[in-house]
Amino acid sequence: MKQKNNNKLFELEEYESQLSFNNSKTGLNISFNRVAFIFFIFFGISIIFSVKSIYLGSLKKNVINNFSNNLNYRSSILDRNGNILAKTVFTTNVGLNPNLVIDKKRLLLNLRLIFQDKSIEDFETIEKKLNRKKFFYIKKKITQDQLNQVLLLGDKSIILEEKISRIYPQKNLFSHIIGQIDDNNNGISGLEMSFNDQLKKNINPLKLTIDTDLQYLIREELIKSEEIFQNIGSAAILMNINSGEVLSLISLPDFNLNKRQTIKDLNYTNKVTKGVYELGSVFKTLTLASAFQHKILEPNTMFEKLEKKIYCAGNPISEYDEKLPTDLSAEQILIRSSNIGSVRIAQKVGIDNYKSFLEKIGVIDKIQFDIDEVGQPLNFRWGKCKLATTSFGHGITTTPLQLAKAYSIISNGGYDIKPSLIKSGESKIRTQILNENVSKNINNILRKVVSSKEGTAHFADVYGYEVGGKTGTADKVKNGIYTKDKINTFVSVFPISNPKFVLLVLLDEPKPSKEYIYHYRDERTPYKGNWRNTAGWTTVLIVGNIIEKIGPILATKY
Repeated sequence: MKQKNNNKLFELEEYESQLSFNNSKTGLNISFNRVAFIFFIFFGISIIFSVKSIYLGSLKKNVINNFSNNLNYRSSILDRNGNILAKTVFTTNVGLNPNLVIDKKRLLLNLRLIFQDKSIEDFETIEKKLNRKKFFYIKKKITQDQLNQVLLLGDKSIILEEKISRIYPQKNLFSHIIGQIDDNNNGISGLEMSFNDQLKKNINPLKLTIDTDLQYLIREELIKSEEIFQNIGSAAILMNINSGEVLSLISLPDFNLNKRQTIKDLNYTNKVTKGVYELGSVFKTLTLASAFQHKILEPNTMFEKLEKKIYCAGNPISEYDEKLPTDLSAEQILIRSSNIGSVRIAQKVGIDNYKSFLEKIGVIDKIQFDIDEVGQPLNFRWGKCKLATTSFGHGITTTPLQLAKAYSIISNGGYDIKPSLIKSGESKIRTQILNENVSKNINNILRKVVSSKEGTAHFADVYGYEVGGKTGTADKVKNGIYTKDKINTFVSVFPISNPKFVLLVLLDEPKPSKEYIYHYRDERTPYKGNWRNTAGWTTVLIVGNIIEKIGPILATKY
């Protein structure tokens, strides 16, 4: 029979009290005794409720007083605006010891009244478990109202288990940043692991640089990209290029932190920090910057009679676009993303200078970060061929985090930065490691990559934000073999006239979108679909959409 959920007062089944009166007494005595009895009843009830209130109050007080001393306590984790990302809370689990049950029928009736959120099937299961004579849980993490009602029952068969639990109000939103804890309350990934001791010993919250609003908006756009391009995963990092503060860091797929699970699928790797990829033409910016740093050439330095194809150790290096002119200036090589032109620039720089430049901006060595899950770029032996392929991002690997750092240094006036997730009130002394003219020259060119007709990043030209950046399309390596699947990257810097932010977005194995209607942001005629899955047609579009959404927040808050 289905139980009705009405608004009747909660009543606990009680045995009738056996009261006796002396009927031989006078009417006056009887009246007096009745008044006294009624007074006694009300007094007794008030005493009971007072005791219960004192007990519950003392219970809460003891919990508060001993909360931080509990072995299972971990301090909260907050975003930069004080929003709770992880919190330790007091919870109560309720269980049953069937061996102590006196009246099974009465007990089940009372439990039905208390736990009205449970179904008939749930109580049928409870009844079966009662017959097995083994302890079992009725419900975990009960409400305060349910706890109060259970306490009023005073049933010895009902066992209350007070626990301290870790909850994550934002669920999936910060999974790769926050990480997980194990059953012993020790961090096993993310900040929960790298700051494990601090979180267990310090009652003060750990405050992050992350902005929840930005995190949400960027994640939503990455999810939309999966609908458009059917990519198997994605990543994004938004960082202040002057301070190194990470405002957003996302890797998809992600997972609900409240549902602890063992994640073995490599797709759940933090792609921003631990994913090691060949990232393609985004390296051409680094190649040109190294030439500016060593004062080997200027933006208008001409390269004439560039070949359409060259060979290195018998392997061909070709232009992605055979229609590229054979005569290009240094800046045009980057704007039009010339492979052969990048090789010629790297050859002018030389192996030693180029290698030292990449080391200085933190691309080829393992980075130190606030979470332990960071990838190690693959080692390789330098030579003429390796110099040639590295110049356009082939045969060299790094993480998106390291690439974002490199672009920040190149664009911020040449100052070294340390990417960080932890909010610090300390002023940092900046160290300049590149010539200031490197930033001046590179930023002007990055802007043209987005704004000029010759550039490869038209879809990121968001009005009012002066976006600059560079695309990168790389063949994905599987089992040591290059495949037709792509890793598409776009690194943007904005506003380019006064650089403040770097936004890197990576799409893993995007597919051509034949149904999507593309709109140039300069209001040129839209058109439907394309057959290409390169960065200019995928990642750039997503970055443009993101900047349109987060731009107003950045402009007003930062």
